[in-house]
Amino acid sequence: MSGTVRLDRLLANLGYGSRREIQALARAGAIRLDGAPLREADRRIAVTRDLAGRLTVDGEAMDPPPGLALMLHKPLGVTCSHKEAGPLVYGLLPERWRRRDPPLSTVGRLDKETSGLLLLTDDGALLHRIISPKAKVAKRYQVTLDRPLRGDEGAVFASGTLMLEGEERPLLPVALEVHGPTSAAVTLTEGRYHQVRRMFAALGNHVTALHRDRIGALALPADLAPGQYRLLGEADVAAVFAEPGEEPGR
Repeated sequence: MSGTVRLDRLLANLGYGSRREIQALARAGAIRLDGAPLREADRRIAVTRDLAGRLTVDGEAMDPPPGLALMLHKPLGVTCSHKEAGPLVYGLLPERWRRRDPPLSTVGRLDKETSGLLLLTDDGALLHRIISPKAKVAKRYQVTLDRPLRGDEGAVFASGTLMLEGEERPLLPVALEVHGPTSAAVTLTEGRYHQVRRMFAALGNHVTALHRDRIGALALPADLAPGQYRLLGEADVAAVFAEPGEEPGR
């Protein structure tokens, strides 16, 4: 993000309070830029990439400005949509972030019973770029099955001819990597409703556990526990559009 914006508008849009409350913070000397107090809330400041490291509110670094992107290790039992019962993923983030404008949105969804890598952003252009069918961003899921694999799943998934119940066009090819009799990984470039579960159901099996661990070349870090999140940098975002093992940007 670049350009200038009024201090009170910037902080209000980041959820710090109303403009009147921001003005009170400024008058009290609670907002500082490079250590110096900003007492005029209507002052225009440059919104640069390093601003969050230079501006403090009540002694704490300012939240990231618009253009925020993050990864969340979604645990089981939380939802991405008000249409599903249960707590929302937004409740795992700082309370103030729920008042941001523009708001944070999930990049696609994981259902209540699916865990793993979930992206969120307030950048609408980035969100649509990732979910666009033209982008063909690969997503890998670790799958646990109720019954042993029968042996022909890889060929069926890769054929590009598998039809799901209620669908009018076949799935694009999906890669299957078998780990054991009832465990495998699938990598797909579409995002149809409950796609992985329905794929295995079409072949007479039932998914008992589903976990997404990679989007493009961006992997869920082993040290990011369920419910935790991490901000994404430029290299991380570039990795979303790269193939696994590929150097982002090439």
